[in-house]
Amino acid sequence: MLGLTGVLGFLLMWELSSRLGLVDPRFLPPASEVVAALVGDLGLGRFWVAVGQTMQAWAIGLAVSVVLAVVLGFMVGSSGFLRRVTNSTVEFLRPIPSVALIPLAVLLFGVKIESSLMLIIYASFWQIFIQVLYGVADVDNVAMQTAKSYGLNSLARVRHVVFPTALPYLMTGIRLAAAVALILAVTAGLVIGSPGLGREIALAQSGGAISGMYALVLATGLIGVVINLAMRQVERRTLSWHSSVRSEAIA
Repeated sequence: MLGLTGVLGFLLMWELSSRLGLVDPRFLPPASEVVAALVGDLGLGRFWVAVGQTMQAWAIGLAVSVVLAVVLGFMVGSSGFLRRVTNSTVEFLRPIPSVALIPLAVLLFGVKIESSLMLIIYASFWQIFIQVLYGVADVDNVAMQTAKSYGLNSLARVRHVVFPTALPYLMTGIRLAAAVALILAVTAGLVIGSPGLGREIALAQSGGAISGMYALVLATGLIGVVINLAMRQVERRTLSWHSSVRSEAIA
């Protein structure tokens, strides 16, 4: 209820700011007009095609990022030698913003979905990879030595000791990466012109359909909320055995 109250309060402030002339209605139409435009978009096939294109790029990019980050994260995190060797490279590459790769993506793939995937994978990978490294580093040495004393091989130790410890970190990384992937999917459409909601926003802006542009922006925000809620639900179910989730449920 508090969250809903906050949303309604924001929309009311938006509506009054435009109606009272605090902002120019030509550049920020009243919230009621934007919501009406969004409702109208829900009945258009073009809108749902754009949503599908954005979600396709989001899903593929996020899935590839998870696979790459999990495999490389466990490999590097489990080896002190590899951590030392790759530390400088990771610290150099990680701060580079994905938008800086837009010229390269356009040169390689043009305005196709591959350009979006390149940006999504690069940005999302680091969110998950770093969390996996933290998770592997958090493994209790006593538990690892106990597993060795019981004769567990390397694969068994990863499965029964390392993975359960790193899983909460991994799920946090995936949740963060899911939001980043959506941001980059929309950004690629805005800047590059890749298919999806971002391109529709740019077309609406260039065509002077300001209410329609803000309606599409609201749509991306709603999709982000749904993704975040879904990822939190997946996280709770996956970590139902973890103390943090159990304490949250009791509270």
